[in-house]
Amino acid sequence: MLNVFTLTNGRLVQAEIERLDMLSLLQPVWVDLENPTEEEENWVQQRFGLSIPSDAVDEDLEESARFYEEDNGELHIRSDFLIDPGDTSPEAQAEPARNVRVAFILAKNVLFSIHDEDLPVFRLLRLRARRIPALIEDAKDVLLKLYDADAEYSADRLEGIYDSLEKVSARVLTQEVDDRTAGAALTAIAREEDLNGRIRRNVMDTRRALSFMMRSRMLGAEQFEEARQILRDIDSLDSHTAFLFDKINFLMDATVGFININQNKIIKIFSVASVALLPPTLIASIYGMNFRFMPELDWQAGYPFALGLMAVSVAVPLIYFRRKGWLR
Repeated sequence: MLNVFTLTNGRLVQAEIERLDMLSLLQPVWVDLENPTEEEENWVQQRFGLSIPSDAVDEDLEESARFYEEDNGELHIRSDFLIDPGDTSPEAQAEPARNVRVAFILAKNVLFSIHDEDLPVFRLLRLRARRIPALIEDAKDVLLKLYDADAEYSADRLEGIYDSLEKVSARVLTQEVDDRTAGAALTAIAREEDLNGRIRRNVMDTRRALSFMMRSRMLGAEQFEEARQILRDIDSLDSHTAFLFDKINFLMDATVGFININQNKIIKIFSVASVALLPPTLIASIYGMNFRFMPELDWQAGYPFALGLMAVSVAVPLIYFRRKGWLR
């Protein structure tokens, strides 16, 4: 899909391009290629003279190949953007969060973005740019606003993690935890830990991209200050991710501790039963020995006496265990 954005009265106007002649009539500030076809890439090359690299969105690029400037002035930036399907619908909770690679090429005062799927950050910027006048003035503003929206999206996802962990805390710390509750809590904790780690990676990548833009001296004075403000916002997120990691580890340890307690209760039952049954087993073993004179042969109450003695030997340990509180 090829989407072209032009500036009209300080607002972004989107046009979906289906033919080459439609692209020739526009003077865009942003060209967004979402999972582009070979034909759409050829349109971009014919209209703007830009050849899109075949490895633009590859995940295995070296670090040195993610930020560079061509001899002709083209600026190439590869950045990761977060997608959390759980923020769209309850049915998507089972789908894990992921980071999607986006390739940016800044050439001839036009920003080109190449990615395989639609991103929440891009939708957020399109919505803002249509409603807020004078939000964007050139292609570099589009790139900065994308990184700004990315930082806000990460902050929103962190708030979602806070809310999810509060629900897990309520289940784990304020009620009796059985194995089913503990299993559900561990599943929720694992998902939030994965999301928190991806947010941390995402903001680190955004920080590196902004630092590269500031070092390249491509930004004006106001844009440079805006980039610094975005970096300060990202720095404020680091303490939140660190706190969430600690909270996740605490809840994980607490949940595993409750699982161990439940298992120990089961083991305790077998331990008490084995200790309580040891005396009658000893008595039964003695009475089963081949003595010359057996009490049950010469004494009429021999068998009842043996059975009563075995019952007493079971009752005494159980009464003792109960008084000690070991049967609770």
